[in-house]
Amino acid sequence: MRSLTGAPPVPGNEGPATPPPGVATLRGVETKWLEDFVSLAETRSFSRSAQLRHVTQPAFSRRIQALEAWVGTDLVDRSSYPTRLTPAGETFLAQALEILGALQTTRNMARSHRKAAQDMLEFAVPHALAFAFFPHWVMGLRRGFGTVKSRLIALNVHDAVLRLVEGSCDLLIAYHHASQPLQLNQERYEMLSLGHETIAPYSKAGSDGEPLFRLPGRGAEPVPFLSYASGAYIARLVDQIVKRSPAPLLLDTLYETDMAEGLKAMALEGHGVAFLPASSVKKELRARRLARAAAEDAYELTMEVRIYRERPEVAKHVKPRAQALWDYLRQSAR
Repeated sequence: MRSLTGAPPVPGNEGPATPPPGVATLRGVETKWLEDFVSLAETRSFSRSAQLRHVTQPAFSRRIQALEAWVGTDLVDRSSYPTRLTPAGETFLAQALEILGALQTTRNMARSHRKAAQDMLEFAVPHALAFAFFPHWVMGLRRGFGTVKSRLIALNVHDAVLRLVEGSCDLLIAYHHASQPLQLNQERYEMLSLGHETIAPYSKAGSDGEPLFRLPGRGAEPVPFLSYASGAYIARLVDQIVKRSPAPLLLDTLYETDMAEGLKAMALEGHGVAFLPASSVKKELRARRLARAAAEDAYELTMEVRIYRERPEVAKHVKPRAQALWDYLRQSAR
């Protein structure tokens, strides 16, 4: 190889211009040469350093010569015994130690990131579960499982499922209802139940604690309705509630979104009635800011909350922490 200084290759050290895989270089100098040089500075012996570096003495000598050719001056005084460094060698030694130390530090930092990534679990979670259910659920895990380092990816149900199918998350948490099952191949994916969630109608509470709007409405006057967008998973469940109503519901849709939190914000401002998950309105009910917009057990539907993962036997990689969590959840479900 030719050095950056333009010096010819050291006899017997010719080789490909590109170092073999696994050999790091710094702008033309192989880091193993720096390690060789530091070893020589410590032992003051070519033969001893060759043993420590697991190479023959001739090969070790050629690597030191290659380093000197790259630097452009002698680093070792070969006229003395034991071997000594030249003044240039002493200067270069300090820099070599600094370079190797910085490389090791950087390597350790990079590996710590990899370890952190292995500990960080990525959850794909629909919006309706991301804001209330997920934080409470993770807090509950601390008591029996321990802290869960998590990265939450909040999406609509379709995109959350797609994340799992594409292998872009470790775990998927989603609602399940028999009328609207997720289309996941049971041979490839497995699930566990995390509990149940009920959706029901809520409205802003007046000063007397009563809802400003109530289903099914008063006479022929329509109820201002805050609706999920047509593509939202919960929208299809709300449709079932409306269709099962004993009497036709007169609903006047004033606002649509696919996010339950968006509907809750509008309901809190008094814009109308919204069907919301019970976990998302606990604080507002206690503070009497929201009120049930119908009699208890009326116009409601209960869903199961499930967690899904790709089966380990078909998955490309399963994080140890994800496996430990799955084992804990499975044991807790028994």
